[in-house]
Amino acid sequence: MKGLVFSEFTNLVDEKFGPEMIEDLIDATAPASGGAYTSVGTYAHQELVNMVVELSARTGVDTSELVRLFGHHLAKVFSTKFAEFFGEVSNTIDFLKQIDNHIHVEVAKLYPDAELPVFSFDDSDSQVFRLNYSSTRGLADLAQGLIEATSDFYQEKFQIERIDSQDGELYQAQFMLRRI
Repeated sequence: MKGLVFSEFTNLVDEKFGPEMIEDLIDATAPASGGAYTSVGTYAHQELVNMVVELSARTGVDTSELVRLFGHHLAKVFSTKFAEFFGEVSNTIDFLKQIDNHIHVEVAKLYPDAELPVFSFDDSDSQVFRLNYSSTRGLADLAQGLIEATSDFYQEKFQIERIDSQDGELYQAQFMLRRI
């Protein structure tokens, strides 16, 4: 997993829970990297999982909620850092449609070793937009946070339903978005 994700996780923990908390998490989980993350580095995603689990134990906030909150944080960072992607379209659905065939293509150029989730969509139903997530990392909560924050960015409201499944080591989720 790219270091940008880890760096932003530590920023989120610092903002929401204080700088001592990230130090405590690193001490408690003893990550192989030593907890020193650079945005261009690559680190085992289990380090992030371990810190989220430890943060949940220390705060009483469910791990799913923490990861979803992190998705909101990342979306805000991405909307600033990669503003051109957000400016190319004028709404949430059009943004989500371009994840795999445009955004992830550009991300892969910058970070060729990045292991990106796969997204596909079905917009054949005019009432429900279906976004499909697939990854070996099982971070559908992160994807949901990103989706929710993206709709906030475009000032749109959606009811979001989600169905999770797993096929061996592959985690999948289908997000169904209905305009409110």
